[in-house]
This record gives sequence, structure tokens and C-alpha cells, in this order.
Amino acid sequence: MPHTPTPSRRKTLQMLAGLPLLPLGAGASATGLLAACGGGSDSTAAFKSASFTGMAAPTLANPAAMATTTVGSALKATFDDGSTQSFALAYQPFFITGDMVSDGKGGKLLAGGYYDIRNQPIIDATVAGGERQFFSDAPDGSSLLTVPNAKVDGVKGKPVFAVVQFEYTTWAQDGKTDMYGKLPSPIAVLTLDQDQATGKLSLVKYHNVDTSKVYGLWITCGASLSPWGTHLSSEEYEPDAFTIGSNAMFKAYSQNLYGDAARANPYHYGHMPEVTVNPDGSASIKKHFCMGRISHELVQVMPDQRTALMGDDATNSAYFVFVADREKDLSSGTLYAARVGAGFSIDPASGSAAPLTWIRLGSATSAEIEQLANTLKPADIMSVQAKDPGDASYTRIVANGKAEWIKINPGMDKAAAFLETHRYAAYKGASMGFTKMEGTTVNARDKVAYSALQNCEKSMVAGDAANVPGNGISIPRQLKAGVVMALSLRGGQKDTDGKAINSEWMPVDTKALLAGEDIAADALGNTANPDRIANPDNLKFSEKLRTLFIGEDSGQHVNNFLWAYNVDTKQLSRIMSIPAGGESTGLHAVDEINGWTYIMSNFQHAGDWGGIHGVVKDQLDPLIRANYRGKAGAAVGYLTGTPSQPRLG
Repeated sequence: MPHTPTPSRRKTLQMLAGLPLLPLGAGASATGLLAACGGGSDSTAAFKSASFTGMAAPTLANPAAMATTTVGSALKATFDDGSTQSFALAYQPFFITGDMVSDGKGGKLLAGGYYDIRNQPIIDATVAGGERQFFSDAPDGSSLLTVPNAKVDGVKGKPVFAVVQFEYTTWAQDGKTDMYGKLPSPIAVLTLDQDQATGKLSLVKYHNVDTSKVYGLWITCGASLSPWGTHLSSEEYEPDAFTIGSNAMFKAYSQNLYGDAARANPYHYGHMPEVTVNPDGSASIKKHFCMGRISHELVQVMPDQRTALMGDDATNSAYFVFVADREKDLSSGTLYAARVGAGFSIDPASGSAAPLTWIRLGSATSAEIEQLANTLKPADIMSVQAKDPGDASYTRIVANGKAEWIKINPGMDKAAAFLETHRYAAYKGASMGFTKMEGTTVNARDKVAYSALQNCEKSMVAGDAANVPGNGISIPRQLKAGVVMALSLRGGQKDTDGKAINSEWMPVDTKALLAGEDIAADALGNTANPDRIANPDNLKFSEKLRTLFIGEDSGQHVNNFLWAYNVDTKQLSRIMSIPAGGESTGLHAVDEINGWTYIMSNFQHAGDWGGIHGVVKDQLDPLIRANYRGKAGAAVGYLTGTPSQPRLG
């Protein structure tokens, strides 16, 4: 890796004080703070390390803290002269969905609002006389970025852009109509004014991205920032084309998008969209049809700007890697699926690493697969039987938790590889045994990738109907609280046919890094140890802080948490609590933008009560309703930091 100069104390304090800050009008700029504390003479001290001081989980002793975003953590920077600087953390939202925000042209737009294929608002008419535009309570993946030569009216400092996608809406406003997956996911660009004295980000403009040219978006979940500065989105839970005729959710989606319940083509969804922000705060979008049609959760492109490790949030999911033909261009390349060897374990104490070998599924361009998606029907590609047909030409696989028997039609291997990727990967012998593989991220210095398994159950458990014997992924008992896996990355690999893989960043093994712990329900209702991770989802790694950030999507923690895990000290710190019943989303760790460091974080569906919330529901429900538009709103924002101790060294 190229050498990165170590920042001086003065420069580091600017970057960490901007960890984006509460308005430093409450204190001073980092440089001014040092001068005020006599710190000017030690401004050449070099940054050495950072650590987080965790917070306790909120309890009913303070119900208000359980009903909102609560931050009681701190970040401490240590310098090579032995001095330290601490920063108290807090949460700063840009908006709550449902707010009216500026469109930058003198008008207003509904934050998180839904639009059809003609870019007209989609109206929620479930309350007579109270018709209103649908808006999301589920903001998810976000990216913070800059664009060369950016210029947006109203920006006084420097323009910074955040791309935010909205996964779904939980309920219509009547509180009875389930809307999950029935609306086309919006995606927006926020133009933010970055104060150069403090690093504070202020919303100036909200731009709704036109997705009509990519057939609208389907259940956009996690996201990442590409090395070349674009927003890599996701379409989760690809709709099963073979059962689409009976899929009421997809029909409703098509109706809301096109005004026609039969028009949407399932093969247009389950892909990886990419958003490019323009200098004026608008954006364009394209879908990459050649990266596999899977339950895309989050794509992590490696530093080579060609190799992408992809999350696959499904039952009977797998490790998938796409190697692009060219740097900074995901429109053509080769798709691989992993076979897991002996020794797979979800116990971090075991130290066991299972080897990974890679099956080449095929090479293609996005344009040719899009053309196949436009012209082929499922039966053109393969035959799928739910019961054993007693025909040796069929191959038994397990997909979506159920056994199937499939036969690929002559000449249809490429179509099968890229449009029926789960089935084809199983047919080719990939290890299709993971459950709910969520976020992925990379520690470039150590050449280690991280992958979240939200739950270790069903297809992962030996003897379960969804488990595939001999696939390398068989654990003796479930761990519902999940695990974070670490994958070693290397070059010089060959696929299972002996052909060289053109990447220096291929995962070669996988082992458990952090695991949750299932428990009997405690006094608050938690069914996973609240002092350990549970159901990890969003993952992001900060090279500067040497920290893996972990956001939870847990049905086992009464409040979901955002965690920081230092990969050198092995310290796990709880740094934020999400409103009860909500999910931690939108995580993005940004090491440096114009000299400031940021941690982006959103949440979804506060007060979405499950069985674990029986103890707290009655007390917290009215508080969450008051905070978040009757539970219809959710926050998009970032963690801030202000110096809490000017000098401790």
C-alpha cells in the first residue's frame, strides 16, 4: 500500500473535531482551541491512535432515552507525545422523513417522498380526507462525497453531497395496510453546506433522483461509496420470476410504479444500481445487470477499483465476487461464487478459518444481460420443479429454503448465471448455505474483508430442511444473534476450473471475528446479550481510526445499537442507541472530506414492536409517536463530536 503521511496533532484535531461536530460555536475551532489551551507548541505531535469510550444501554429508568437516538459515548485521540484529546459524541439529523425540505429552486420537496415512473407523487389515500404523498420510514444506505468543481446556490462554505436511499415504507397512514415492497424505492441527493471553520454540515438542497430509465428501484438496502466517488446502491430480495404471477407484493409494486399491476418485469430487479452526482447536486443512475441477480445488500469495491465483494441477504445465500474488466467501470466483468471448505465455524474462540475456492459463473456486459432481461421469460432459461420429477436430467438444489429440481435449457447458461444467479450458483456447486448475509466492508491495510451474518439459522444448521449437506456451511446449532466474519484477501488465485482470477483482492478463507450471544429474555425483554453485538447488518471500516463500525438490525435487542470495534485493541464499544423497535442503517465512515472526519448514521421504523418489546411497548409507544410523526418518520443524519477535554496529556 502507498505510504500515507501521519497527520500532525493540529491537523488531526481538526479532522477529529469535525467528527463532524456539534456547532463549535459552543467551543472553538480545533486550532483556536489548541491556542487557547497553550497547545500551539505541541502542534507537531503526530496522531497515534483513536479509541471509543462506550455508553451504557438505555433502560426504563430513562424512557425518553429509549425513545430516541441516544449517544453517551466519546472518541479519544492519542498522540505520540503521550497527550490525548477527547470528543463527546452526539447525533445531528439533517431531517426526519416527512419534513418539507428545499429543492434549491425556491420550492419544497417531501423528504423520503415516493414517485412513480413518470416522477409524479404516489398518494396514500388510506385515510379518507387525509390523502397525502407516501413517504418512507426506512432510510437506509448513504454515501458522503465530493464532486470536482461543484457549485450549488446557497452554499457558503464548501459543497458536500450525501446520497440517501429509502428502502421501504412499513405501513400506510391508516396503520393497517402493509406497504413493505409495494412502493418503488426513492433515492435522493442532499447538497450540504460544509462550514470550513467547524465542519458542520447543513442541508441546502434535496434532489430526488429520476429512476425511470432503470425501471424504478426495488427495496434498496445497504450502500457503499465506490473508490471513484459514486454511490453503489442495492436491490434486495430479488423477486422470484417463476412465482411472480402469485406475488401480491410485486403486483402492488408494479401498480404503484406503472399504474399497471402486470407491467413490471421481475428480471429488471435484484441488481446493483450506481448513482453519479453532478456538480450542481443533481444525479444520474444506471443499473449493472452483470453483477448477478441476487439479494444485493451491500457491495464493497476493493482498492483495485475492480473487485467487488457482495452481500447476499437471503436464505441459502453465498459469497459472490464480481471482477470488473476495467477499473472504475462495473459495466462488464466476471462473476464468481464461493465454495466453502472444511473448518467453517461461527465461534471466534475457535480460530478456525475455512478455505474458499471460487466457481466461475460467467462473464458478461451489463448491456447484454439487460437485453436478455427484456426478452426472456423464466421458462426460456430453465425448468424448475417443486417435487422430484424422477428425471436424471434434473439437478436437485435448495433455493429460498426449499428443495427444487432444475434443468438449464440448452444455450441458456449465461442467462441463468446472471438472471437466475442463486439457482445457477447452486447448480454449479457453490456453497449456498448462509442466512441473511448483510453488510460487507474492507480493511485495506490488512487486506481483510468483513461480512455480517445477521442470523445463523435455517440453511446454516445441520439437519435443517434448508441445509445442504456437504456444502461446507453446517453448524451444530443456531445462533440467532449472528456473527461478523473476517475474510483474508489475496491475489494469485485460480477458479475451480484452474483458470487464473484477475484480482489481487480475492477472499481466500473465512473465520468468525465477533459473535452475539442468545440468552433467555432479560428483565427488559432482550433475547441477546445487550453488551455484545446482535444481528449485525451495516458494516463500515475506518482506516484512520482502525475501527470496524457495526449497525444492528436486531429482533433481539429492545434498542438496536451502533458499535465500534478497534481491530488492534479488540475493544468493542457501544456508541449509539437507536429508538426502540428501530434498526440502525445508513452507516458510512468517512475518514476525510476537506479535512474533516464523519460517521453517517440513519435509522428505520422506530416503534415497530415485536415480541421482545412487551415490557417497554406501552411506556415507549407514545414517546416515539411524539418524536417521529406518529411512527411514520425516521432520521437521516450523522454523529458529531466536540472537544470535551481540551488536553489530558
